[in-house]
Amino acid sequence: MHPTPKTSPVTLAQYGEMDMAAKRELWIDISDISAEQFDAHMDEQKAREAIVPRVGSEAPDFVADVLGPDRQVTGEQVRLSELRGKPVGIVFGSFT
Repeated sequence: MHPTPKTSPVTLAQYGEMDMAAKRELWIDISDISAEQFDAHMDEQKAREAIVPRVGSEAPDFVADVLGPDRQVTGEQVRLSELRGKPVGIVFGSFT
């Protein structure tokens, strides 16, 4: 059974006018986590953001499984660096 979602006590316009300290207090007030857990989560997100490639930068190389028409793994893999110079569209999702 899923818990009933909480309704925000502020409108989107009001939220947009809030400073980060006020937003933090609102997030803590309407969530099920403590201020310490929230701060730890935000610290993790900031650290993660620091290593995310910036828009327009070269994508890091990776290997991806190729799926067949039935969305099953074919055993074939493709490496991004092998496609350099070719147009590439990447769709992220889950096939599980």
